[in-house]
Amino acid sequence: MAKGAIKFRDSAAEFERLTAQVAARRFAPVYLLMGEESYFIDALCEQLATTILDEAQRSFNQITVYGRDIDAGQVVTLCRQMPMMGACEVVIVREAQQLRGLDKLALYTQKPSPTTVLVICHKEKSVDKRSALYKSCAANGAVLESVRPRDYEIGPWLQQFIAARGLAIDPKALSMLTDHLGTDITKIANELHKLVVSLPEGTRRITDADIEANIGISKEFNNFELCKAVASRDMARALMIADNFARNPKEHPLLLTVMALFGQFRDYFTVNYLRWLSRRRGQPFPSDAELMRTLRKSNVYAVNEIKQFSAAWDNRKVFRILGLLREYDAKSKGINTGGAPDGELLRELLLKIFLL
Repeated sequence: MAKGAIKFRDSAAEFERLTAQVAARRFAPVYLLMGEESYFIDALCEQLATTILDEAQRSFNQITVYGRDIDAGQVVTLCRQMPMMGACEVVIVREAQQLRGLDKLALYTQKPSPTTVLVICHKEKSVDKRSALYKSCAANGAVLESVRPRDYEIGPWLQQFIAARGLAIDPKALSMLTDHLGTDITKIANELHKLVVSLPEGTRRITDADIEANIGISKEFNNFELCKAVASRDMARALMIADNFARNPKEHPLLLTVMALFGQFRDYFTVNYLRWLSRRRGQPFPSDAELMRTLRKSNVYAVNEIKQFSAAWDNRKVFRILGLLREYDAKSKGINTGGAPDGELLRELLLKIFLL
């Protein structure tokens, strides 16, 4: 596990490492699955629950308990008992953040039974890394700390998630998914599962049409198209999309739209600054590969669009637009809205951007 502060990519990498070990039937005696992001916790717990024992053995030797219904002493007792008609027992503690006397589990995890696999699912926050429980789980078992992704981390993860299923995804389709579903990777994974099983046999690339047909996100009215309309200064198109958003506010939260626009203009500001810096210093403009790393983009297509559109936006204007977007980010959270609905606020924001 990575040292220091754990990032989303560390969680994703550790999840992949542990799932590969479980698939190879290399089991640790203790698993501490903890953190704010529930997807990796639930997915690894489910894999352990269906892999360690076969279906017949689970009836006798697999026990699932919930933290609100039990205390640490009872969990330790379950872990110390011998398996029935088998070589191994599995004890799964769900919602362990509600377990009474959680720290007392360290009395067991410091010396776990060789015939038991204990899985501790601790959601909402991580176990204190200074505690005896954490230290003993790390020393004698496996720890997965699952942190929530930032908005810019979703795209690369999603591409890898899709690639692992033998598919690729078009940039617009990727943007439609991330803009619509935000950073809820459980929801994204569920929607993608439904999409993959409904795709025609032989499909190798997911398009915007597939997203529209199977997930219900319009390929004409979405944040990707709105950002593109703003970038090209197509006021009529942008306001038409905003009107559609206003009629469907639950599907198009103002907060996600503001985040998408902020990310776009932040990238313009960065590229314009690098362009100015290269001229000032007489140095070459950064390569596409360098820009991909700087802007945290996963494909050259996105970088080329940013370079193309940013040239039409002066950074003094971009700076003022970023200020507007911060103001409307607060309004999207109910601050100083004057009672205006999201649709009206979005139209107001767009007009201010175009009239700057």
